[in-house]
Amino acid sequence: MNNEKQTRQQLIDHRLQEAGWNVADRTQVVEEFFVPINTLKLNEPEVHYHTQFCDYILLGKDGKPLALVEAKKSTVDANIGREQAKQYCYRIKEQQDGELPFCFYTNGQDIYFWDLEQYPPKKVYGFPTRDDLERYAYLRKHRKSLSQEFINTKIAGREYQVRAIRSVMEALEKKRTKFLLVMATGTGKTRTVIALIDALMRGGWIEKVLFLVDRIALQGQALDDFKEYLPNEPRWPHYQETNFVADRRIYVSTYPTMLNIIRDKAQSLSPHFFDLVVVDESHRSIYNTYQEVLQYFNTTTLGLTATPTDVIDHNTFKLFDCEDGLPTFAYSYEEAVNHIPPYLCDFQVMKIKTKFQVEGINKRTVSLEDQKKLILEGKEISEINYEGTDLERRVINKGTNTLIVREFMEESIKDHNGVLPGKTIFFCISKAHARRVEDIFNSLYPEYKGELAKVIVSDDPRIYGKGGLLDQFKNQDFPRVAISVDMLDTGIDVREITNLVFAKPVYSYTKFWQMIGRGTRLLDEWKKHSWCTEKDRFLILDCWDNFEYFKLNPKGKGLNNQVPLPVRLFGLYTDKLAIALDLGEAGLIQQTISKIKANIQTLPAQSIVVRDAQQELEEVKKDLFFEDVTGDKIDFLRNHIQPLFRTISGADFKAMRFEKDIVETSIAHWTKDEDKVKALKDALIEEISELPLSVNTVAREKELIQLAQTDYFWNTLTEEKLELLKERLASLMIYRAGTTSIAPSSFNFKDIVAEKEKVLFGPQNEAVSIQRYKEMVEEKIRILLAELPVLQKIKNKEPITDIEIEELAWLLSHESPHITVDLLRRVYNNKTVALIQFIRHILGLEILEDYPTMVARTFDSFIQQHSDLNNKQLDFLQLLQTYIIEKGSVERKDLVSAPFIRIHPNGIRGVFSRPMMETILAFIEKIAA
Repeated sequence: MNNEKQTRQQLIDHRLQEAGWNVADRTQVVEEFFVPINTLKLNEPEVHYHTQFCDYILLGKDGKPLALVEAKKSTVDANIGREQAKQYCYRIKEQQDGELPFCFYTNGQDIYFWDLEQYPPKKVYGFPTRDDLERYAYLRKHRKSLSQEFINTKIAGREYQVRAIRSVMEALEKKRTKFLLVMATGTGKTRTVIALIDALMRGGWIEKVLFLVDRIALQGQALDDFKEYLPNEPRWPHYQETNFVADRRIYVSTYPTMLNIIRDKAQSLSPHFFDLVVVDESHRSIYNTYQEVLQYFNTTTLGLTATPTDVIDHNTFKLFDCEDGLPTFAYSYEEAVNHIPPYLCDFQVMKIKTKFQVEGINKRTVSLEDQKKLILEGKEISEINYEGTDLERRVINKGTNTLIVREFMEESIKDHNGVLPGKTIFFCISKAHARRVEDIFNSLYPEYKGELAKVIVSDDPRIYGKGGLLDQFKNQDFPRVAISVDMLDTGIDVREITNLVFAKPVYSYTKFWQMIGRGTRLLDEWKKHSWCTEKDRFLILDCWDNFEYFKLNPKGKGLNNQVPLPVRLFGLYTDKLAIALDLGEAGLIQQTISKIKANIQTLPAQSIVVRDAQQELEEVKKDLFFEDVTGDKIDFLRNHIQPLFRTISGADFKAMRFEKDIVETSIAHWTKDEDKVKALKDALIEEISELPLSVNTVAREKELIQLAQTDYFWNTLTEEKLELLKERLASLMIYRAGTTSIAPSSFNFKDIVAEKEKVLFGPQNEAVSIQRYKEMVEEKIRILLAELPVLQKIKNKEPITDIEIEELAWLLSHESPHITVDLLRRVYNNKTVALIQFIRHILGLEILEDYPTMVARTFDSFIQQHSDLNNKQLDFLQLLQTYIIEKGSVERKDLVSAPFIRIHPNGIRGVFSRPMMETILAFIEKIAA
């Protein structure tokens, strides 16, 4: 558009109307608003403009200016209006003697939002509604300092959770808007975020929150967490609620659902609707299509991941404006396990490999008995030759799966009765594999009537809801074993899991640790089930050498960025156009141009990626663009238009894949690449031959389907024949669903265990001899209870004298085992406890904590009582806790020397105020007492 007036009328007015502003209503929008001569001295040199009329003023319900919009014509950069818009805002503030308006400048295509004196300008994808602006203005005016905002430690009170929250809050006050928290699975990422949301809402920083998850099961889990910890905040969706509503404060959604909402023109969801977006399990899947959700909203963004910092993808750090390897906050699995007391459960690994897995299935490895059975069935053993890696892919052997199930039932951690395994997840290769494993459980253990092990996969409608299979696994005695494919690999929280079976190879290190994370949670003391009353470790049965693989390949298999199918298809049409131009084939040129134009029309107009490229799209939509196609124009299509096709979703991808094969065949035909034509021809014949003629819609094309499988058809190949196949058969490819070209071979050969060993992986805990000594002492005290009156008096909580305590100490020191207070203090790791407290502990009259646990618990309680501490102060207390546990005590002079001067050169004096120093010193003395 050649002038600003046209841009305003045809573009900007429409964009304002989309946000609910009626440009014709002067109670909402004032056009050509007169701005008086500037009398306000700004930091920058004053710039005088030829006009003193602001293009748009957006008014609040009280009639006062909320925002200013400066317009430029669509053919120039919107940033040209930046300084002008800024000075107008300050002049209007001075003129109105009111609040500083929010600043917008646009050329109709690109819109920039500037919250002056708060944040730098930012490109946005639409204007805010009046409600959005009034919410922005309210938050800006009433926002409180976060440094003194307390954290609700009943939601998230562990010291590392408080540090994580403080890290984000301190960065927010430094005007950061993107954050990444890396916290091991089971350390309470969701609770930490809920406590952060609670503090930010109370502090007046946010009102509306979006919590994004990648699966429906996790959506329900997150909604339950918000209901428990923030019960008074309205949530979306409620049970079975499908339509989006605008009157809630907490929104939990999957990525696809939210993408559909923002692209749905009828929804008209404002890009300014949310104040905070939380991205749960931030990983590679959000970089392509779903990154659009994060780009759309003008908001603070917080990413969550359990992936270890050293293997997080570069793009994750980049997405959240963090340097590689330096998230906003990190808390590792090792830190959680080594904490005193531990926050997460350690694990042991048992590696099991069968003979067939190691040596394959062939004449050399199949038993003579099984070979005789084959001969009776009329089969030749010489025809059977499979590698171990072919199991469950090219060959199925029931005997191998049976052996794995038997080994699991023998070696697994059992419940308190010692008969049945505790809660277990079996990670299987495929859904068919999962069903086979379920059948084996049922045939080996029929006495449990099909309840012991059940398949839990995402496409089963019985999974979700109260009483569903997932609910049964989490909250009922049976099933004990959940057999799953992908669904239970991440995010599912079942604290009672004591066994994991890796019945498949895993190549992603991120996914590997997510799977391990299913077992790392400790039990809730207040919510123990009869099938799991205690848990101090869990067992992993690794049947595919996964741990060995990741020792050799610490970051797993390299993941290449897969190019989406729609992008590849458009790229092929672009290549075909270039070939047609080189050959000078006018008919082929026009035909391919028509295909390119048709493909461009399928781009989703509501996608912000597509809207960002409007100028480029307008260029190629002109008839002139294709009248004289040159190499530069083809490069333009490849570089600017082709990447936009990553936004295509919900298409018939089976038809698209067939079309891609047809276009590739056409290119090979025109370039006379006979070898490639032959390979592609064979693939196409296979696809076409799998179309089921029993389906009426397919049967209508029977003649063409049969013709396309003949040599004559392909020996006389033409462009017209390929087009015919595409036009008439592509849409039928959906009926190929569920077919496979080669069914895997199936046997039931007896397999045997070839390798079986226990290894420790992760933080180690060696206390076997001490534990045995504890057992001997406790057993001796119980025996002596019947013989010694003094022990009976302690048991009955009767008073005893110092002389009786001395006599008891002498007697115990001469018993077997040798029992002294010093030995007991070493064994129970408590340097301050008296003999009578040990006795009471053994007799079950009181719980005796070891010294490190007592110190850690006391520090945690202190931090919960002082939730306004900043990150540096929390680091100091963490160091102080470690020092006291290691040294046993601390003196005042120690607090101004190493190691405390690492936090500040003046030690405690440089970190805390004098009143707080005195509080800490009194706290330390209390621990020593």
